[in-house]
Amino acid sequence: MKRTVPSPNVFRALADSTRRDILQMLRKGPLNSGEIADAFDATWPTISRHLAVLHDAGLVASVRHKQEIRYELNTSVLQDLAQHLIDLGASIPYRRSKAQKARRRQDLQEA
Repeated sequence: MKRTVPSPNVFRALADSTRRDILQMLRKGPLNSGEIADAFDATWPTISRHLAVLHDAGLVASVRHKQEIRYELNTSVLQDLAQHLIDLGASIPYRRSKAQKARRRQDLQEA
């Protein structure tokens, strides 16, 4: 089964600590933009831009609930990203660093 490579937008979205904090908040359940903005010392337009970046990356979905828009995690994108990183790690051969090799030689000499 061929896996798709995550969009560069996903990595861009995750590069910012505020956006990672927003994702962490959304783990507990959907929130509206005001509830999210209240948790940060930033202007509402700044938080709105962070939400737009997360939405564009597919990491959050926006759902209209009565007269507000609620944001929730899109876990499928996160699962795809996690699987991609696991696959990537499995394809890289294990190599010891110089420090690890030196410790290994020292351990063998002491034994």
